Amino acid sequence: MKSKSRRNFIKSTSLAATGAALWPQFSMGMNFSAQKLRVGMIGVGLRGTNHLSNLLQRNDVLVTAICDIDQARVKIALEMISEKGGAKPQVFSKGDLDYRNLLELKEVDAVIIATPWLWHTRMAKDAMLAGKYAGLEVSAANTMEECWDLVNTHESTGTHMMILENVNYRRDILAVLNMVRQNVFGELVHFRCGYQHDLRGVKFNDGKEPYGVGAEFGEKGISEARWRTQHSLLRNADVYPTHGVGPIAAMCDINRGNRFVSLTSHATKAIGLHNYIVEKGGEDHPNAKLKWKQGDVITTTIDTSNGETIIVTHDCNLPRPYSLGFRVQGANGLWEVDGNRIYIEGQSQPHRWDAADEWLKKYDHPLWVKYGEYATGAGHGGMDFFVINAFVESAKANIAPPMDAYDAAAWSAITPLSELSIANNGEPQDFPDFTRGNWVKRKPYNWIKDTY
Repeated sequence: MKSKSRRNFIKSTSLAATGAALWPQFSMGMNFSAQKLRVGMIGVGLRGTNHLSNLLQRNDVLVTAICDIDQARVKIALEMISEKGGAKPQVFSKGDLDYRNLLELKEVDAVIIATPWLWHTRMAKDAMLAGKYAGLEVSAANTMEECWDLVNTHESTGTHMMILENVNYRRDILAVLNMVRQNVFGELVHFRCGYQHDLRGVKFNDGKEPYGVGAEFGEKGISEARWRTQHSLLRNADVYPTHGVGPIAAMCDINRGNRFVSLTSHATKAIGLHNYIVEKGGEDHPNAKLKWKQGDVITTTIDTSNGETIIVTHDCNLPRPYSLGFRVQGANGLWEVDGNRIYIEGQSQPHRWDAADEWLKKYDHPLWVKYGEYATGAGHGGMDFFVINAFVESAKANIAPPMDAYDAAAWSAITPLSELSIANNGEPQDFPDFTRGNWVKRKPYNWIKDTY
């Protein structure tokens, strides 16, 4: 189902890939390879236009098509492209399935999908079937069937997809990954991570402003409140695991010499969203009568085949400061993001934490050392700069990305498995082996380099 133009693109990029190490990799006034990737944007909401902004900084990308059913967002995207001097892209906005017409374009080599969660797998699957290199926002899948859809479609078509997990490129995370690769912590034993973020002002608004005002959601809300909140109403699960799990999976080589084996999950009672509705809209507000299914704090423990444990926390419905709660612990010491602290036996004072700053500076990742000044304005502290670069460079060379379909499936499977475990009083749930045994021989991705 791959188009002739796609085959020609692959042929030309395979020749260019031999010199990839010589290409300048980033731009904010820097030059790229002459090879241009033609990108279609599926979804140009707040997240999609952030990606669009970063793509428009590059001279090796042409945004040739956009798709969104919200005409106001289409208008914003077109203005952004025009302001950068780009040619007007083809627009697809005639209904929920109009994205399929975008996928038929020979002028599109790759797509970035930044739509509500329930569309993610369907759109990524259709993109791969159409031969388009797919960049998929998180989470990648909602059900176990969708997880397998991503893997099976990748394998049957040979087309790649990348889960766009930006936290894998956070500066402190990459420094700690560098420490892991240099065996600073010794043999790895235990991890903690999660998504701990007060999202009450995201899940509800007044239908006019996207954040922090009002108690409406669904058809009466806008932006993420229009679709994201419904998941908390209907599912008692960790519905957003990849920001925490993605970086940890890279550190312990999940799907590449290691794999998730099983998990158990538990949920607290659900009171946070109800209290917020009463605070913002009063006790008589219609939404105050709803019974929210998602527990306010969900705790999942994952076992790996190499004997590590990973505690994953989802905490989004109560007042709290933001934290992804990272902890990386090995035989020789550990790092904790909360408290910005580290302890390495034989180097730290016995039984006393070191401030992590000097350690993180010492092991600063080659990507950030080389290009940090260009990344800082790209969104989310610079992370978005690097994740988009990895997507573009992988797509130009038509090679497997750093975070592939198997990663998207394994990380996203936490959602349906946590739901099953919670529903069965914490009963252990086995992870499928999405690699079908190939995790044993797959080589870890080389994260410690200054390209992508």
